[in-house]
Amino acid sequence: MFDQLTEKLESTFRNLRGRGKLSEDNIAEAVREIKLSLLEADVNFRVVKELVARIKERAVGAEVMKSITPGQQFVKIFHDELIKTLGEGDHSLNFSVKPPAVILMAGLQGSGKTTSAAKLALLLKNDMKRRVLLVPADVYRPAAIEQLNTLARSIDVDVYPTNPSDDPVDITANSIEYARKNGLDTVIIDTAGRMQVDEALMNEISKIREVSSPAEVLFVADAMTGQDAVTVAKEFHNRLTITGVILTKMDGDARGGAALSIHNVTGAPVKFIGVGEKIDAFELFHPDRIVSRIIGMGDVMSLVEKAQKNIDQDEAQRLAKKMQKNKFDLEDFLAQMKMMKNMGPMEDMLSMIPGMGKQMKKMKGKVDFEKELRRIEAIISSMTGKERRAPEILNASRRRRIANGSGTKVQDINQFMKQYLEMKKMMKKINKLGLGSFMKKFKGAGL
Repeated sequence: MFDQLTEKLESTFRNLRGRGKLSEDNIAEAVREIKLSLLEADVNFRVVKELVARIKERAVGAEVMKSITPGQQFVKIFHDELIKTLGEGDHSLNFSVKPPAVILMAGLQGSGKTTSAAKLALLLKNDMKRRVLLVPADVYRPAAIEQLNTLARSIDVDVYPTNPSDDPVDITANSIEYARKNGLDTVIIDTAGRMQVDEALMNEISKIREVSSPAEVLFVADAMTGQDAVTVAKEFHNRLTITGVILTKMDGDARGGAALSIHNVTGAPVKFIGVGEKIDAFELFHPDRIVSRIIGMGDVMSLVEKAQKNIDQDEAQRLAKKMQKNKFDLEDFLAQMKMMKNMGPMEDMLSMIPGMGKQMKKMKGKVDFEKELRRIEAIISSMTGKERRAPEILNASRRRRIANGSGTKVQDINQFMKQYLEMKKMMKKINKLGLGSFMKKFKGAGL
């Protein structure tokens, strides 16, 4: 989402880092460039004005002027101030109430509210061991009730048996009692949305708020709608006092203005983000990690968390030991690939590695990582167990058979085997030198 903004900011920071000393003039020039970059990213004008004023105030002081590395110090100031803009402090949900804790979902139609309700339910069930009840309280949109029922079944959580003819306020009150009787500690209410904010919608959701006394009122906003999402959030906040925001479609190619503005305008923190269509493509919002991505530093923490969550740690250790002994065969290669696929799209993972963001932009449209992984998986799957464990036996006739079985060409098999052997040589060098020594040689080669 922030690719365009990141590119422009990196250019500004690169110019600053190249200077041995900073003056008020070149700081003012950098601040002007940052201001334009943020406005072009559709960040709210008032938010930009306040942010650049804070940056300039700190940057022209002794904090930067007397720094040994003034360019890097300026980047740190931008980093810190943008985190403040996104919202510091606790972004977790409030569960300090007597159960069941009610979470009220609000937002316009089409923002992804119903799907986000189910995604949140799955996250709370898996990560916090909450016993969740999903409540379909949207009786107006065709198939809204069935949609939430279907999602609830797919993630194995309870759903309140809503009757489409019932009043949404009654549905809410009855569902809370239902949760209490059935030992469920969290109630997520999916309220009705409209195409635009109207009095009927606001009156109904205000009544639902009154009868449910929610621990959280989460406004669901489509990040692709830019400043419109911020304006609508402010209207909902004035009527409901929203306690948090869920930004959907954060994996899209919008400019990112809503994500950078919404907290500052409403005062409510962004608590979760939707990062894909899959039911588990839903994450806690970490301002520091988002800022790290924006300034081109990657997001190693999120990458590590994905690995811990999706990779079998025992299997990973087994593969690591085989790598150390240089006994990593094609069966192991296939096992590793399957673990990596569980972590999500390869492009997303690579972009979290510091310094890889720029490389990913260059490769965009040229390399289809998912297609490459599928091709390699088909090649290895077409081999016999013996061939996977002893790839050196792959003669010409065996390679032709594998090519036919995997729907590829013999040249593809040859290319893959060349890559595999190069990787084995690399692992052998690492094990021989030790990782520290190898990294020094690697850096010394200018790579």
